[in-house]
Amino acid sequence: MTTLPGSFGAYGGRYVAETLMFALDELEAGARDILRTDEFQRTLGGLLRDYVGRPTALTPAPRLARALDPDGHTLGEVWLKREDLCHTGAHKINNALGQVLLAKRMGKTRVIAETGAGQHGVATATAAALLDLPCEVFMGALDVERQAPNVARMRLLGARVVPVETGSRTLKDAMNEALRDWVTNVASTAYCVGSAAGPHPYPTLVAELQRVIGDEARAQVMGATGALPDAVVACVGGGSNAIGIMRAFLDDDVSLYGVEAAGEGLSTERHAATLTRGRVGVLHGARSYVLCDDDGQIEEAHSISAGLDYPGVGPEHAHLKDTGRVTYLTATDREAVEAVDLVARRVGILVALETAHAFARVADVGRREAARRGRPASVLVCLSGRGDKDLGSIEAWRAAHGGGAR
Repeated sequence: MTTLPGSFGAYGGRYVAETLMFALDELEAGARDILRTDEFQRTLGGLLRDYVGRPTALTPAPRLARALDPDGHTLGEVWLKREDLCHTGAHKINNALGQVLLAKRMGKTRVIAETGAGQHGVATATAAALLDLPCEVFMGALDVERQAPNVARMRLLGARVVPVETGSRTLKDAMNEALRDWVTNVASTAYCVGSAAGPHPYPTLVAELQRVIGDEARAQVMGATGALPDAVVACVGGGSNAIGIMRAFLDDDVSLYGVEAAGEGLSTERHAATLTRGRVGVLHGARSYVLCDDDGQIEEAHSISAGLDYPGVGPEHAHLKDTGRVTYLTATDREAVEAVDLVARRVGILVALETAHAFARVADVGRREAARRGRPASVLVCLSGRGDKDLGSIEAWRAAHGGGAR
């Protein structure tokens, strides 16, 4: 197979309309010639420190470890990388701020973005307000309904929120509309992609901007314990928080786990477990695993979490799955809600529904690693965002399931 630009093994590349090739080449050149300069990195680093609040904390969670492993046989330590403490409440600001600053340096006069749970939309609107660029955010109409607090935040920040009524009215359709807008306004507009997905150079660009999570966490764990963690766990939709924390550990003897959304169960069609149940295909300009039928038509995904409700995944994750470097697990809607309750009561943190999927598998990861290493394991969890945005979704789920977990 011919290696395509921006490939990760057999995945990635560019499968886009000819009208977008110039914009992607321009972005690639900007990332090469502007983003990597010392001056840009100093400016971005200063914003991450003084505006975003980096480095974010590394928090030990001993009561959570004891709740998940009362006998202490499999979980020695649980550490939380606190991206919920970033300005705007999630890891998304790391990438949005970098991309919008790059757009400004490239002379763009308008920014657009897609969003599912709304955190990337809020982050892009925040960065655009800070850097004085008009912003439009495309959001599936269903997500507009279930993420009303974030819609209000975007509008207060000056962004125009565009509800997308086509298809499943979720993240996939929002990205489709954003790409259509970009084709029409390519000369003036920068498209700030929120996940490590899409055509080259986006998967690499987003991963590089999010790697700050892993670099910080690696140094913090080493400083606190004198050793690396045995395992790192993160939720995976498109995959930006996961690839951000994982990249810093790829060359270490650290087991890496991504957790996808199993929705109402893998035996149903209502899930978003792309790497677990998907096939190789093309979505939004990149070759990766996708949820599709026998004819290659993209199927609808489902998750209680708007941020994981996506029928594709970043191409680097597809490659890491095939090579076996990362193990991908799943968690259901019910398990995610139960994890929200557990973390809230044992750690005093209300985590996002996306992040809750990772917490739902921490005990399983501890058992796997303890068996492999012959001792209780140390597990680092990427706490990618806070959950105040999800209170309505959680209560609606409980109402529909007779009260559900609490």
